[in-house]
Amino acid sequence: MAYTIGRKVGSAVVRNRVRRRIRMLMKDAAPTLRPGAYLIGVAPAAALLPYEELGKTLSKALKYFEEP
Repeated sequence: MAYTIGRKVGSAVVRNRVRRRIRMLMKDAAPTLRPGAYLIGVAPAAALLPYEELGKTLSKALKYFEEP
């Protein structure tokens, strides 16, 4: 898994916080995903979302990659 979080998201502190949150969410989602390489990119709005809302948004995006 790779993460791309541009400078438009915020300062290094903000980008690292978003990266840590996504990393934890992906750790929980990994067992249900098909094998492969994943590149996760975020928009600036991701920095403003609470953890639960970020998780819901990520799970919606990943539902197409879950194993049947």
